Amino acid sequence: MPDVPDGDADGASGRPGPDDACRERGRPQDVWPVVSALARAFDAHGEARGMTREQQWTLQVLKLSEETGEAAQAVIGVQGTNPRKGYSHAWEDVHAEVADVVITGLVALARMRPDDAADFLGRHLERQAARFPAAGRPGAEPSPADGGQAPPSGARRRP
Repeated sequence: MPDVPDGDADGASGRPGPDDACRERGRPQDVWPVVSALARAFDAHGEARGMTREQQWTLQVLKLSEETGEAAQAVIGVQGTNPRKGYSHAWEDVHAEVADVVITGLVALARMRPDDAADFLGRHLERQAARFPAAGRPGAEPSPADGGQAPPSGARRRP
């Protein structure tokens, strides 16, 4: 999980923090208020230490890499491929680590694009999904990756 600067996670600093956003909304369906609160807390933490925005962004991306490594470590633990550790993790651990990667990535995006992170992600997701015709869109043909058949060479697609 992303490291939360001291004092901001529990409201001890007197400033609203990520936990306040969670409490206000309960279990959020819309994650952006919580993500934005985390981004603001991390920005304040970096600014208090005299870091430039680019330095803060760089460290946030490095944090994303760290979280990805923890997810990979959990998969290795599920498979038991490390002879020193054996079967050290369960799939639930992998799920939690992947969630940490997602949270850290969303916070990174919110820190880099505080005014339009959600819209940017939505547009980017649409572009990426368009590369996969059967990505849940009605009337889309399944791709070979989805188990569908590739059209014969030179064949025309149905309208």
